[in-house]
Amino acid sequence: MVVLELDRITKIFPAGVAPLRVLDDVSLSLPPGGRMVIMGPSGSGKSTLLSIVGGLEPPTSGRVTLDGVDPHAGGAAARAAFRNRRVGFVFQDHQLLDGCTALDNVLLPALATGTVPLDLVARGTRLLERVGLGPRLAHPPAMLSGGERQRVAVARALLLSPRLILADEPTGQLDSHTAAEITRLLVDLIEESGGMLMMVTHDPAVAAVVGGVRQLHDGRLEP
Repeated sequence: MVVLELDRITKIFPAGVAPLRVLDDVSLSLPPGGRMVIMGPSGSGKSTLLSIVGGLEPPTSGRVTLDGVDPHAGGAAARAAFRNRRVGFVFQDHQLLDGCTALDNVLLPALATGTVPLDLVARGTRLLERVGLGPRLAHPPAMLSGGERQRVAVARALLLSPRLILADEPTGQLDSHTAAEITRLLVDLIEESGGMLMMVTHDPAVAAVVGGVRQLHDGRLEP
């Protein structure tokens, strides 16, 4: 059973007289619980691919479906709801709000749907405890280390139990020891929730933890 499917995705950006073809006829699929790492040189289209999968950037041609739903179909509200409920994002920059506590940052996806129910507050608390930040629930990002901030970002991505986690260089600013810890933690939590993971990384050690490595070169996904 295929849950995530990309069918002949092409992305072309206008670039004067010579448009830039960033992705060229990319097709792939992930089953329930599947994991995949996209590796390749800088500028090969890795981050653009994740943006298209997550509904942040439309393809020029081709189609993405997650649970049979096209994230690029419908209006802006439908696309935003798709991203919020079905996809969790972890970026190289943790993108935490400085004026919020660790727990408040984790609860941000729920705020997009209105008030935060108590069961999600409890889940956010449990996730922070699982990532080793139980004693720091009330700490703002400024009082956390880089690795701790990324742990908060991981917990935030998992709050609503999304079907798919998209991680774009999530350990790119961390030392090798912390990178390995964060990656193992991310994989373990996703396995517990039954979700899928698609990650972009330049780090072979991180890729080895996740598994399922595919190479992207000049916009084309190698077999």
